[in-house]
Amino acid sequence: MGRFEGKVTGAGIGKACALAIAREGGRVVVADIDGSAAIAGAARIAAEAGHALAMDIADAQAVTALFEMAERQLGGVDLLVNNASAMHLTPRDRAILDLDLAVWDQTMATNLRGTLLCCRQAIPRMIARGGGAIVNMSSCQGLSGDTAHTSYAASKAAMNMLSASLATQYGHAQIRCNAVAPGLIMTERLLAKLDECMQRHLRRHQLLPRVGRPEDVAALVAFLLSDDAAFITGQVVCIDGGMLAHVPTYADGGNSRAARPAGETAEAAAAPRC
Repeated sequence: MGRFEGKVTGAGIGKACALAIAREGGRVVVADIDGSAAIAGAARIAAEAGHALAMDIADAQAVTALFEMAERQLGGVDLLVNNASAMHLTPRDRAILDLDLAVWDQTMATNLRGTLLCCRQAIPRMIARGGGAIVNMSSCQGLSGDTAHTSYAASKAAMNMLSASLATQYGHAQIRCNAVAPGLIMTERLLAKLDECMQRHLRRHQLLPRVGRPEDVAALVAFLLSDDAAFITGQVVCIDGGMLAHVPTYADGGNSRAARPAGETAEAAAAPRC
């Protein structure tokens, strides 16, 4: 039997996470503001295990309808992954003085309000079934400053504290909650936005020599939802290839042990690159 045999998972689930859970026996509800994307994701899950719904995660009535459907068709909710994020707004998500307040409001509505709404619907249903597990998708950008992406970073930092609060408030009811903070994960959407020059620049700041894959994050999410992580709650777990684990000078040759191409000197390694 899989780790999620007989378990019901709902709301805002990334495709790789949904597949990882379904492959281990979970019955999955996939929700996305893009209905075609939700249906395409559910199509890869066994017909008896997957349901799809197009919805805006920031709409309280739509979220209520989602969980009522999950309870009606699948019997309840045991696991929840909040993965929805307003990534389409990040090109307009600038420094504080240049930030359009509409971008801030929309980002908070999707990233933070949407997560809160799903948690509020899931918690009573989990309590009724004797407990459950929640994973909220945060980001390394919620743990460090940047020259842009102000709204996104603030929403993810707030999500970390929302996760800790939930874990504290409902641990007595056998509900666990953790946040996952990915670094450079090469999704199809990100691949379309980053040219090779920027990819090389970002990889220089990782400790591992490759970018992350959605399947890497899905494996971590599945672990945190499973009974293998039964004593883990209230944590923010980075999955970033070591991007936040080193001194700031690492990528500029400040670490003399850092691997360099044959013949490259420390001075050359420290020189500006694209």
